[in-house]
Amino acid sequence: MPKPKPRPPGGHRPPPPRPGRPPPLGPHRPGTGRPPGFRPIRGPRWRYPRGYRYRRWTIGLMLPPLFLAPGYYYEDYWRMGLEGPPWGYRWVRYGPDLLLVDTRTGRIDDAIYGAFY
Repeated sequence: MPKPKPRPPGGHRPPPPRPGRPPPLGPHRPGTGRPPGFRPIRGPRWRYPRGYRYRRWTIGLMLPPLFLAPGYYYEDYWRMGLEGPPWGYRWVRYGPDLLLVDTRTGRIDDAIYGAFY
């Protein structure tokens, strides 16, 4: 069996952080819960739409189309050390939780519970 080649010194270095944004705390893999070093943040005040109250959404469920609107999208995911959502997905705030949702189908692909206080 051939011996593996040694890695060059330094290895892969991530790009420098953008000014005004903290560096990501590490890659977040969907379904793994909170990312490494995650801390909840104070979010803007949240009001449930009429007829809704807190529900713990889980991966695989379909979020109602009402929540697939810009008023529910969370764009400051980088503050939590999260990477941008893949194409066709959005981070959606639902009460204290943050959900990664496929905007075409409404399917929840990730859930971070207690992301906001």
